[in-house]
Amino acid sequence: MLLNMEWYRIFLHTAKLGNLTKAAQELHITQPSVSYAIKQLEAQLEVKLFDRLSKGVKLTPEGAAVLEYVEKSFSILQLGETKLQALKNLTAGELRIGASGPVIKHLLLPLLDTFHAEYPAVRIRLLQGKTADIRAKLKAGQIEIGLIHLPFSDQELVVQHLTDIQDCFIVGPAYRHLSESSMTAKELTQIPLLLLSEGSSTRMFVDQWFTSQGITADADMELSSMDMLVELAMRGYGAAFVTQTFIRQELDEQKLYQLMLSERIPPRSVGYAIRRDSTPSIIAKRFIELLQT
Repeated sequence: MLLNMEWYRIFLHTAKLGNLTKAAQELHITQPSVSYAIKQLEAQLEVKLFDRLSKGVKLTPEGAAVLEYVEKSFSILQLGETKLQALKNLTAGELRIGASGPVIKHLLLPLLDTFHAEYPAVRIRLLQGKTADIRAKLKAGQIEIGLIHLPFSDQELVVQHLTDIQDCFIVGPAYRHLSESSMTAKELTQIPLLLLSEGSSTRMFVDQWFTSQGITADADMELSSMDMLVELAMRGYGAAFVTQTFIRQELDEQKLYQLMLSERIPPRSVGYAIRRDSTPSIIAKRFIELLQT
């Protein structure tokens, strides 16, 4: 049986003050309204809550028992309102987000730095994974925002484009001579290929590119980290397929060299996804604003 919360609020103030008139003044209502609410509450609970005295009221044993729980209930409600205000002010709560390793390092981290500096009290929960992992975590409600490679389609998710990226094949000094002239996709396969492991969107993309050239390419080394691909390329183990902007510094410092291909590698896009059936939290909405700037 759920009773009128206002009756309980009036009961609480009356019990604390021990006087109907003082309770009415504190609540900014009339004394008859206080008396009516208490009578209604007593009628519904079928117990007497107060003994009426000449100069006020005092709790009956049953009233004292009810007061204990009413105090706890209103205290919990107050805590809830305080927590809600903190969430609105971004002084509490958490940001739950997921992305692949390279996207985290080169796209997400600068934004997380900005967000963390502005809202240091917000806890950041970050999941690293392949696009398939990000999709599953989003749909399970374990993260609110997922940064993914496009194209990406799922009826349960809303996807927005963020930026375009360009992939390329790079080599270290041992293969530097190959960067001095254009080469075909077939010639590229004569070099040891360093690719991300199967199942990643990047691996599927490069496999599709080779297929479009009528070639089936086998990876000599399959790794789950683009950073490891870059490291092995610099050490002379072969040609690694990476995103150009992620190795710009190494190219400028001539630690890596980009291979020129006669068959163009088309650009890709990165976007973010959220669940279609859920309203993003205030924290997630603020981070999405950062993503879109």
